[in-house]
Amino acid sequence: MTLPDQQYAIVTRQVSKTFGGIKAVQGVDIAVAVGERRALIGPNGAGKSTLFNLITGEISIDEGQIHVLGRDATRFSVQRRARLGLGRTYQISQLFLELSVEQSLFLASAAGIGLGLSLLNGWRDRTEDRAWTREVAGQVGLADHLFRRVGELSHGLQRQLELGMAFAMRPRLVMLDEPAAGLSPAERQTLVALIQAMAPDITLILIEHDMDIVMQLAQRITVLHRGVVVTEGTPGEIQKNSMVQRIYLGEAHV
Repeated sequence: MTLPDQQYAIVTRQVSKTFGGIKAVQGVDIAVAVGERRALIGPNGAGKSTLFNLITGEISIDEGQIHVLGRDATRFSVQRRARLGLGRTYQISQLFLELSVEQSLFLASAAGIGLGLSLLNGWRDRTEDRAWTREVAGQVGLADHLFRRVGELSHGLQRQLELGMAFAMRPRLVMLDEPAAGLSPAERQTLVALIQAMAPDITLILIEHDMDIVMQLAQRITVLHRGVVVTEGTPGEIQKNSMVQRIYLGEAHV
């Protein structure tokens, strides 16, 4: 079903998920506009990653609806959502360490149009697709590393590659799960600059514990606590919100 309002990249309606009797996400309603930069924040166990994985299709929904880029994608597979234009990175790196940077970007590009690993057999002959991977490598600062094996890259460069693999899929929506995890301060700012350089029509949804990065990247912030959306607003509004301060203060004491 196509939504009548095409202004939203993501709409969730009363989305819920339970694990072994524990309600990880409860009746979540959010709407993320096309081109918006949205952050999901909250203390550990708030339900951020569960909601994230429900939107991407990594885990199945118990109740509610999820609309992705104008389509009811509630029962769509990860691959079908990717073909709609959803690209993502993971909190823990999901890379093929034996492949080259170029091969990795090429495979991500192929996955974005529904092709699989078998395409790698004849990848050297696909001139146009390889030109696209080189362009993406330049976008994420990896133009000088195209032929290096992924396992030889530093952690920071691997994170840049993950971002490049999301971009290589030609996404309309990019979802980043703690992209700055494990990075040095300098590497974090490099990553922020790369994300800020994304085309303005690409929607971003971000989970990130580094609030400095959240404040630099997000236009709006959704705060979750115990599986429920407790508030939403601009970075300035969230910084001043006493309830958000209590939630994080409570986590610190625990």
